[in-house]
Amino acid sequence: MPQVPLPRCHWCGDDPLYIAYHDEEWGRPQHDEHKLFEMLILEGAQAGLSWITILRKRDGYRRAFNGFDPVKVAQMSEEDVERLMLDSGIVRNRLKIRSAIRNAKVFLQLQQQHGSFDQWLWSHTDGCSLVNHWQSPAECPATSALSDNISRELKKAGMNFVGSTVIYAYLQATGVINDHLQGCHQHPHYTPA
Repeated sequence: MPQVPLPRCHWCGDDPLYIAYHDEEWGRPQHDEHKLFEMLILEGAQAGLSWITILRKRDGYRRAFNGFDPVKVAQMSEEDVERLMLDSGIVRNRLKIRSAIRNAKVFLQLQQQHGSFDQWLWSHTDGCSLVNHWQSPAECPATSALSDNISRELKKAGMNFVGSTVIYAYLQATGVINDHLQGCHQHPHYTPA
């Protein structure tokens, strides 16, 4: 008897990479500093592109950006930027590459000021995921008051490629916001029919 596929959010379609990301990462609370930094860099790289493009280049980004170690990325030089402009394993956009280095420096500053980036980020929601109860994709916003606020704070601290839309996607990716649709098996209140 064939197995009935689990109900999922529409956006992951049937691509195995997308399905794995949806089922194993997206919307799950993330507190690991390296993963929080990784998703910040990847979401910034995604600006103007499709997420699947970035997922397919994720290994290239891991290699190019020293396993997303913010200390090592913050130490990257203009020579590294030129080298990465020739790296087909990532999106070769000079502004986004420089932004990753700049954002690593600010990430480290926020770690130092607040004990960890995790503490800083999750303090915006008192350490709790915000679970939405959308029935359809049309209900899910691209920004929110929370993403507006965090975007504003990150820009003030010196980051770029952190507009409210990018930050909303980041909050979804790191589980600060859980936007799995109500009918998705990953939604905390999902009950099979």
